[in-house]
Amino acid sequence: MFTPTAAARDPARIHPGALYRQVGVESQLKMASPHALVTMLFDGFMEALAMARGAMRDGRHDVKGEAIGRAVRIVEEGLRGGLDMQSGGSLAHDLADLYSYLGLRLMQAQLRNDERLLEECQRLVQPLREAWASIAEHPAARIPR
Repeated sequence: MFTPTAAARDPARIHPGALYRQVGVESQLKMASPHALVTMLFDGFMEALAMARGAMRDGRHDVKGEAIGRAVRIVEEGLRGGLDMQSGGSLAHDLADLYSYLGLRLMQAQLRNDERLLEECQRLVQPLREAWASIAEHPAARIPR
C-alpha cells in the first residue's frame, strides 16, 4: 500500500524498535476490517502531519519531505482510492474534492515550508476522523479471526 522509506529499504539503517513497529503495523493491516483500515489511514495522516511540523521547526527538510510525501500517499492512494464514485453519490464527490484540495495544500506546505498549511490540513481532516471513529463498525464488515 505504501512505499517504504529509505531506512525501510536498507535493513542496516533500521532501528530495532522501528522494525518491531513495522511488523506490528503489518499484522494490524492483515487483521483489520475495512472500517479499521480507514481509521488507520486517518491516524497515519495525522501522524505524518505532526512529523512534518516537527521537522519544519527543526529545519530537517529531508524528514519533512518524507512525512509530507507519506501524508499525500495516504490521501491519494488510501482515502481517495477507497472512494466509490459510482454509488457514493454527492458525498463521494465532495470527499474527492476535499482530498484534491488537501493534496494541493500539502504540496504548497512542502514548497513554502509553511506550517500553517499543515495545520489547515489537520483542521480539515480532524472532523472526518472523529466522525468516522464515532461510527460503530458493522458486524458484517469484520474479518473472521
